[in-house]
Amino acid sequence: MKKLLALAAVAGAVLFVVKRNKAAKAEADLWREATAPTERPLGAVSTNGSAPAKASSSDAANN
Repeated sequence: MKKLLALAAVAGAVLFVVKRNKAAKAEADLWREATAPTERPLGAVSTNGSAPAKASSSDAANN
């Protein structure tokens, strides 16, 4: 009985490590894809979807 319990514990640990390694690889692949440089310049478009801030003429006059 102890041998079966030990075998189950070892199998569970192995499965846990394999699952964790797959998750880490998937996260690394996603991060690599998200931070990869683009093939062409984006110009005024931001990669996060927001427009870059532009100083207005009234803001420049007040400073």
